[in-house]
Amino acid sequence: MALSDATPTSLTGIGVSPGLVAGPVARMAPGIIEPEIATLEPSKDLEEECDRVAAAAQRVKKNLELSAAQAKGEGRTLLETTAQMAADPTLTSSAQAMIRERRLVPERAVWEAAGTLAAMLKSLGGYMAERTRDVADVRDRIVAVLTDAPMPGIPVLPEPFVLVAEDLAPADTALLDPEKVVAFITSEGGPTSHTAILARALGMPAIVGTGSEVTDQLHDGDIVLVDGTKGQITVSPSEEALRRAKELASRVRVFRGDGATKDGREVQLLANVGDAAGARSAAAAGAMGVGLFRTEFCFLDQPEEPTIEAQIEAYKGVLEAFPGKKVVVRTLDAGADKPLPFLTDATEANPALGVRAYRTTRRDPEVLEHQLQALAKAEAVTDAKVWVMAPMISTKDEAKAFTDQARAHGLKIAGMMIEVPSAALMADKLFEHADFASIGTNDLTQYVMAADRLLSSLADLSTGWQPAVLRLIKTACDGAAVHGRPVGVCGEAAADPALAVVLVGLGVASLSMTARALPDVDAVLKSVTFEDCQRLAGLATSAGTAEEARNTVRAELPILEELAL
Repeated sequence: MALSDATPTSLTGIGVSPGLVAGPVARMAPGIIEPEIATLEPSKDLEEECDRVAAAAQRVKKNLELSAAQAKGEGRTLLETTAQMAADPTLTSSAQAMIRERRLVPERAVWEAAGTLAAMLKSLGGYMAERTRDVADVRDRIVAVLTDAPMPGIPVLPEPFVLVAEDLAPADTALLDPEKVVAFITSEGGPTSHTAILARALGMPAIVGTGSEVTDQLHDGDIVLVDGTKGQITVSPSEEALRRAKELASRVRVFRGDGATKDGREVQLLANVGDAAGARSAAAAGAMGVGLFRTEFCFLDQPEEPTIEAQIEAYKGVLEAFPGKKVVVRTLDAGADKPLPFLTDATEANPALGVRAYRTTRRDPEVLEHQLQALAKAEAVTDAKVWVMAPMISTKDEAKAFTDQARAHGLKIAGMMIEVPSAALMADKLFEHADFASIGTNDLTQYVMAADRLLSSLADLSTGWQPAVLRLIKTACDGAAVHGRPVGVCGEAAADPALAVVLVGLGVASLSMTARALPDVDAVLKSVTFEDCQRLAGLATSAGTAEEARNTVRAELPILEELAL
């Protein structure tokens, strides 16, 4: 790696995936150029041109599906979702209508149809607004096929590099090869975007939301040092800084399935999984069980509700990976950021506050009933210890109704997600019925701070370090303690080693995260006593801002600097 004589320059963004790594910059190629407004020659057959659009969309869909088959876990899900967008008849039929009615050339018709669809999705807000990036990605791919242009995507270079882009489409992020892309920097995005979540799953240092004023200063071939924890980019780093980064990267930490503080207080370190392959990988990484099995991934690519038999097979694959261990299963979390055509209403004005998750039982109770039947049957033929919980529980009545229904199917341990402030504030009453709870910090933060967690312009509010969020977590844990119930955390906060210490001090008994984060969280927890955790939790909850809370706690944990965390 060649070094320049330039003085090191420091730039900043939002660190969303920890790690310290250096490499040359490779900028993402600019997207497809907007086609000119042009009409077809009189000799052109309109139906043939319409058929070209349909064929191009099908080709893009097929290529994405082939890529999905080679991807794993969340990467596969993202690619499958983008493939569905390519096959969306709304986009194709709208483009064909423009060809027939205005005689637009196919590439321009696709461009304008995609613009209309993206504007409609953006107006819906929340997850639907986030899908506008998928629309743009599919649009570019279809136009590339129609015009024989190079397909947009990740640069292909012989040596590892740091990828710099305005943003990454989910389809691109899903195909990132950690052997080639050692880190990435984007001018857009936030800490809970799909891009950030997948970076953490890949264990790839990443910085997002830098703004174009930062990424415009990074040029192909520049040597940069990326600190994904601090959100810091050093251009032309010193030889000493590069040496330290290389030395840290050579250390391999492993988790041996024995999560605990320095003085021996057990902290269950669990994994978040979405399918059987993810469960097997988590088990191989030493996870003490599963703290969040996202069952909606069994439903997302289905035009209608999967059969009970199909669900049993999907659940068995996850349960079989953890014989004799706890597997916390979240029932279907549909709606808002995960709409399902057979269950949710995509036209809701504010889907994040609408009929989502457990609330879908108000009009479609049979979907949950079928899911509990399938889960009970899957548990009966495996050795895992199933704990089942419902998302978006808001009231004592909901907690009672769900836990009663789960137990009626023979599922012995039934609980709830705490994502709504009311559930945290009323925890002492809800735990009269719930056997346990898991706190989803992403949604809890969103609702406490009244900030859409997918909106990059509000990324500074969307952090679990917010003292208001931490105080609510403490309230929930105190309410659970009245009844001797355990509380876990399965949001992104659990994967932050410094924040994990605070959560344990607040009373959290288990932390569930991407499997790659297990060794880091374990190493930091083993460096502190439970009393230390409680003291640091007190500092965080008494802080005035999220930044103050984070900086104060990190200053008390020197091991973070030693481990480049």
